[in-house]
Amino acid sequence: MTDGPPPFRDPALSVDERVADLLGRLTLDERLAMLHQFAPAVPRLGLPAFRTGQEALHGVAWMGGATVFPQAVGLGATWDDELVRAVGEAAGREVRAMRESDERVGLNVWSPTVNLLRHPLWGRNEEGYAEDPALTAALATAYTRGLRGDHPDYWRTAPVLKHWLAHNHEERRDTASTSVRPRVLHEYELPAFRGPVAAGAVAGVMPAYNLVNGRPNHLSPLLASELRTWTELPLVVCSDAGAPSNIAGSQGYLPDHERGLAAALRAGVDSFTDHGEDPAPTVARLTEALRRGLITEGDVDTAVGRLLGMRFRLGQFDPELDPYVADAAFDTPAHRELALRAAEKAVVLLKNDGLLPLAPGTRVAVVGPLADEVKLDWYSGSLLRRSSPLDGLRAHQGVAGVEFADGADVVRLRTASGFVRVPAGGPDLELTAAAALDPALLRGRTDLPPLTADAAPADATELRLVDWGHGVLTLRAPDGGYLSVADDGLVRASAAEPGGWVVQETFALEPHGGGHLLRHRGTGNHVCVAAGRLKVAAEGETGEVFFVETVERGADAVAAAAAGADVVLVVAGNDPHINGRETEDRLTLALPPAQDRLWRAAHAANPRTALVLVSSYPYAVPEADATLPALLWTAHGGQAAGEALARVLCGDVSPAGRLPQTWYADDAELPGILDYDLIAARATYLYYDGTPLYPFGHGLSYTSFDHADLTVTATDETLTAEVTVTNTGAVAGDEVVQLYAAALEPSVPRPHQWLIGHRRVTLTSGESRRLTFTVPARSALGFWDVAHGRWAVEPGAYAVRVGASSRDIRQAATVKLTGEPVGPRPVRRAGLAAVDYDESEGVRIVDRDPVVGDAVAAPDDGTEALLRFRACDFGASGASGAGGAGGAGGAEGGGTGRVRLLAAREEPGDGRVELRVPDLGLTLSFDVPSTGDRYVYTPVTTELPGPLGGVHDVELALYGPLRLDRLDLT
Repeated sequence: MTDGPPPFRDPALSVDERVADLLGRLTLDERLAMLHQFAPAVPRLGLPAFRTGQEALHGVAWMGGATVFPQAVGLGATWDDELVRAVGEAAGREVRAMRESDERVGLNVWSPTVNLLRHPLWGRNEEGYAEDPALTAALATAYTRGLRGDHPDYWRTAPVLKHWLAHNHEERRDTASTSVRPRVLHEYELPAFRGPVAAGAVAGVMPAYNLVNGRPNHLSPLLASELRTWTELPLVVCSDAGAPSNIAGSQGYLPDHERGLAAALRAGVDSFTDHGEDPAPTVARLTEALRRGLITEGDVDTAVGRLLGMRFRLGQFDPELDPYVADAAFDTPAHRELALRAAEKAVVLLKNDGLLPLAPGTRVAVVGPLADEVKLDWYSGSLLRRSSPLDGLRAHQGVAGVEFADGADVVRLRTASGFVRVPAGGPDLELTAAAALDPALLRGRTDLPPLTADAAPADATELRLVDWGHGVLTLRAPDGGYLSVADDGLVRASAAEPGGWVVQETFALEPHGGGHLLRHRGTGNHVCVAAGRLKVAAEGETGEVFFVETVERGADAVAAAAAGADVVLVVAGNDPHINGRETEDRLTLALPPAQDRLWRAAHAANPRTALVLVSSYPYAVPEADATLPALLWTAHGGQAAGEALARVLCGDVSPAGRLPQTWYADDAELPGILDYDLIAARATYLYYDGTPLYPFGHGLSYTSFDHADLTVTATDETLTAEVTVTNTGAVAGDEVVQLYAAALEPSVPRPHQWLIGHRRVTLTSGESRRLTFTVPARSALGFWDVAHGRWAVEPGAYAVRVGASSRDIRQAATVKLTGEPVGPRPVRRAGLAAVDYDESEGVRIVDRDPVVGDAVAAPDDGTEALLRFRACDFGASGASGAGGAGGAGGAEGGGTGRVRLLAAREEPGDGRVELRVPDLGLTLSFDVPSTGDRYVYTPVTTELPGPLGGVHDVELALYGPLRLDRLDLT
């Protein structure tokens, strides 16, 4: 009799049973090795190697050619859940297909990014869906459902959401701490993650690089207290690349790497992405942490068990039963059509005074730096096919003719030794300095004579210079190759596009000696000439002085092309690798000055000019909006971007994209990029009090829609709204129906209104449809009640509004809910946690201790930090002191006569806290002595002048570097 296969090989058993059996067969060393991103094979058990991490944000990335869909922010602009789900399914099918021929392709997919687009200067704006948590959650749920598949037991891929938590900046992204107050946490940040996780389509999350409230996200206690309570699925937490080493490294949060990794494992991190493909440092640190008692074998088994559970669900141990083996597909006609449809649906018509759609037979000038580009980003796959705006319009039968000008300045570069030229024969050849120019012409000169045809040698190369703003430029040779710097330091016209983790194709001109030094931004060094070749200067070498001779101004070429056309399309925007990308936030909302000059030149030559913005983020273009008859925006739309744009411009498709974030008119309207308190900062459409350039949800159409007969019914559990939408125009089109709610009698500041539902519907001319929205009233209408530490729905009236944008409301109704009265803060019974303030000035939220909890810190410079707490119930009134302590609404008996603060001060000397009850004129002062450690808290107690009762507002003022945990009254 022979033994059968071990239980972990038995698909009839549950995943938990199989995981338990397999864990019992693995040695401790084998289990520790599985905690690294690159888990090795275990041949004795027949286990293959496994890698966590495969990027697939808008198609499969980093693995060569794949179907490239619009950027995530472009998918967000579609407001179309079903479309986004289809894109997720296509990406998942291509992951499966590509894995069949390349085992490096992983099934643990690190997508989508659900960080909210709170601040439009974020360098990674292209990666998120929207500034609104409900829209983000809906689209992320759709995308992950597509990636995951529908089989009850097996998963197509295992999606991981990025990046937990409050990650919307690149400035000091691994060392900056963001203060996230409880209301912002529960009402804004967490819902974007909770939606897809609770829907059961998510395998895990990735923590972000930054710190939140003073604690690294890789040590976030919310992984246990929030994330893992939303689902019964054992979620996997995968670290971001290099982040485990940051804990004791750049962050200096813990004293050594063993403590850092141990703390991350205990907090809930399961897979450590560190040191590339080499697991040795991670395994060594975890092994030492185990020896020192910082972690237990149980901690290791918990993490490994979650990772193995994911592998079982991916069918790794049951290939014969895996339904997604046959489902794999790559670059199919259906995927190509989907890429086109997604790009069409992502186009947003910002303004149209009748210029669009283009009439058949129109002669078009397509101009600008993005006119003949299909830009990729850091998380794109390689293009299998390409359609630029120029390609799309040239191929469209309705366009009579197309003129093109990219708007680049045509320049020659010369030095004292000669002109720069690119030898014929291919883009990979070195640049050389032609020696045909008499050096005497330059000797002692600080200016140069005008360039003439006979002054330059015939082989001096004309380069196309594009100024991307902030002094950043690219130079392109006539054959299309971008000037780039390779590992050997030589400059070549060798790159097809700017790209890479360190972009090697960007330069800056710095005035020097009557000319310019040419700085290579990738290395930070100047360009010099050595042995007739251009190279990046090494240490001790000086840069060459270059003189820029302009052969043709880009604005002149644009004006010339515009003058002879019926309509001009200025295609401007960004390159996703330049001036705003991972590691680099943008500095301004403004269009680069060189691009601003292009639309002005085009409009001066031809008033029938439209500005088409192709970008990863919003711009502030109020003058273009006031001047031009039409403006459009689309994110970088992937492989079919040009064809899609042409079909929209020519009226084959009526545009119906909607803005997924607010477009502001000026930088001055933005808070600081590290200011995450959108309530106090009045940020995003939820709180913004000004007039946006274009509001959240905005987008026009070639047809018109009527919204009528809104009816709303609500209980404390469910809200149902119905509305009839009719296409009242002459052509078919999509309408994006947006459902908003607003609290009409809130006890605390609430958003102006917030999105609770949306639907994109296609209607033919004259067609009507009755739409029904049903949402859970508690989650849709509630808020985080800091006074009682709970989610609550206040009783009272709520407006329910239907509109075409957040500022274009067409129908409204009012409902009343019984809700649950909030009531005053039970201060006598529960005290006051410092972080649960209603308003603050000048405070930072910090970690109460390295493991869990938040405290509030005062500035180090001794300036006042202020906390305000509304409606604090001190209990039933007693004998009044300090001028009489009364007040209505006191619900608790006993009165209060003593106040105790719990505070810490690491620095020598005393800090000070003042307790103020303004309506009583009462002020008490507390001296906080040094405790020698930021995490060591001491009680500081003061007697009240007499018993204090009733309901009052309270202020706490903090002076000097100290941390305040809480206040208790006895």
